[in-house]
Amino acid sequence: MFRKIVLATAAVAVFSIPAFAAAEFYVAKSAATKKCEIVDKKPDGTKLTDAGKKSYATKADAEKALKLLNDCK
Repeated sequence: MFRKIVLATAAVAVFSIPAFAAAEFYVAKSAATKKCEIVDKKPDGTKLTDAGKKSYATKADAEKALKLLNDCK
């Protein structure tokens, strides 16, 4: 009985870890080309500047924001 509980707990933990490692997406503007792009790491402020001022949970949300931001038109 104890072994079943331990195995079940381990299985739940293994399958739930990817949910906690969710990616974040940012809309960034290149300092050199002045074009916007979607990146998965927070812009550093030198080569890429943060155009959206926030992170997005999905790439689709970041793409929508890219089309709407005045800095990226």
